[in-house]
Amino acid sequence: MNLPLSSRMPLPGLVWGSYPERREAPQIRWPWARAPYSRQITAVRQAIGDWVSLDDRAFATRLRTLRAHIGRDGLTPQRSVEALAAAVEAAHRGLGLQAYDTQIHAALIMLDNRLAEMATGEGKTLAAALAASVGALAGTPVHVLTANDYLVERDATRLAPFYSCLGLHAGFVTGPMGEAERRNAYAAPICYVTAREVVFDYLRDGQRRGFARADLQRRNTSQGHSEALLRGLCMALVDEADSLLIDEAMTPLILSRQVRSGPARALTWQAWALAGELVAGLDFTPVATAMRVTLTPEGSARLTALSAALDGRWRSRRLREEVVCTALAARHVYRRDVHYLVRDGQVEIVDEVSGRAAPGRVWSRGLHTFVELKEGCRPTPDTETLAQITYQRFFPRYHRLGGMSGTLREARGELREIYGLDVVCVPSRRPNSRKTLACRIYDDRHALWGAVTERVSECRASGRPVLIGTSSVAESENLSARLAAAGIPHTLLNARLDASEAAIVACAGEPGQVTVATNMAGRGTDIPLAAGVAAAGGLHVLNCQLTASRRIDRQLEGRSARQGDPGSTEHWISLDMSRVSEASGLQALTRWAGQGGDGRIRLRPWLLDALLGLGQWRQGRRERRARRALLEADREWERGLSFGGPGE
Repeated sequence: MNLPLSSRMPLPGLVWGSYPERREAPQIRWPWARAPYSRQITAVRQAIGDWVSLDDRAFATRLRTLRAHIGRDGLTPQRSVEALAAAVEAAHRGLGLQAYDTQIHAALIMLDNRLAEMATGEGKTLAAALAASVGALAGTPVHVLTANDYLVERDATRLAPFYSCLGLHAGFVTGPMGEAERRNAYAAPICYVTAREVVFDYLRDGQRRGFARADLQRRNTSQGHSEALLRGLCMALVDEADSLLIDEAMTPLILSRQVRSGPARALTWQAWALAGELVAGLDFTPVATAMRVTLTPEGSARLTALSAALDGRWRSRRLREEVVCTALAARHVYRRDVHYLVRDGQVEIVDEVSGRAAPGRVWSRGLHTFVELKEGCRPTPDTETLAQITYQRFFPRYHRLGGMSGTLREARGELREIYGLDVVCVPSRRPNSRKTLACRIYDDRHALWGAVTERVSECRASGRPVLIGTSSVAESENLSARLAAAGIPHTLLNARLDASEAAIVACAGEPGQVTVATNMAGRGTDIPLAAGVAAAGGLHVLNCQLTASRRIDRQLEGRSARQGDPGSTEHWISLDMSRVSEASGLQALTRWAGQGGDGRIRLRPWLLDALLGLGQWRQGRRERRARRALLEADREWERGLSFGGPGE
């Protein structure tokens, strides 16, 4: 039977192969090709009545019939509506939750291979579960990708009664698991896992299958896949989709193994020593915005003279300048408690977007080793690359791909171009009552933190909780010290305290509670309001950073005023913060703007917003260009060296 493409559901077998994955580029779908979601929502509501009246035995019998029909007809619009209605009733029976139209809407969007922009607090976890269950009822292995191991295990465990009502079960994969546990989890109809874990397991499968060039099709049918961890890339639902598909797209995921390389280790130590001989401003110029260092002509000549006695790879000007510039960047650009932590004698990268530490992730091209030398840590062993891929090349390999986030609209053009994914905005269930107060700028951090302390005292006096967003671990700790000196009790949430994240967030909505956080509090978290807080005005969010993207600001602001609750947000910054000095015309304007005795620069809020927005737009444009360049480089690398073949 020839089924329409939109109704075909990929699964391991004779038709799709034992390890299904997309080999051609995804087709770009335009907004006018959207399904009639409003009519489908109405149809789901009508179909729910047929399931509500059934007892458990009759419910299970009808489910078996439905699955047989889907196997015969595919996931047609009619079967999708019926399966989604069954899932909505299962959520009520298993979890005691009544799915809202907004959640059904989001599930339909994801099943339609699109991305749903869904405001914080609207119930994204259940929406993803509804879509995942429909895919699993059709026999397709489903991966639900979420932010961290804690959420992976939490969601799979909490949703177990829901899936059980549908005759399904969900596995989960976390970092510490061994191969046998991972294989069993991926064998479940639905598997909760982080993107990082599933990518590395995919790369490991590629090594097991043993293909190194464009012979995927031949080997796919001839080699033993019983050892594979995954069952292919059939269907994925991505939570916080913009974070993975856009913000983390620049990070290559590299599968490597340790090797012994005396010459490489000697090169590293020599480069580190030579970098210490060069003088900032004279021999090199740090470029903090690009996280790199450039040599001046004088510095290049000085390096040539310093390395004249060295042989081997030091004879190559390009190589010696590249490796020494990397060492200089580690010395002068990368900052402790901003770009990385030192914990238990190891350097851990701090993800700029999420604010979380990323244990196990390392910088490439020797940068990680140079940072370890800088901090006096034991250098990690040398490695060689076995396989690598970026999210830009990995996610389009899923036959069916959907996702959701609270902040997608700003990136819709890039998401459509790279991944073939259209963005559909889901209206909020209740009107948004968030108040956005005027933006402020202060002369320096000292004045800023003084003003923040006063604002926090005002909010606490009225019984309102406050969430303060900062740009780094160091910034959060500086503000924490200032609040402590003022006698203001508060809680600190940053990458050092990631193990306590859930407990801290659970209390952040208590009356008078003050939480100082990095971007960890802006992704994948809801802050429930305690009794009486809504009447006092709700949660107040004070954003004290200038991020690279307006999307990240909106994530933090979205912690307040969820589901129609009251709340407010403000954006306060200082001139000496990173990125503020890059905002077009800002430094020049502040010279003529008036300044109050509190250090606040009297610049009109609308003009300040415009200048900061322009700076973010320019930064976003630079990052988009860099992502496109990386994508092209990754394609070239894959054509020649990747185990996975051309992937076009």
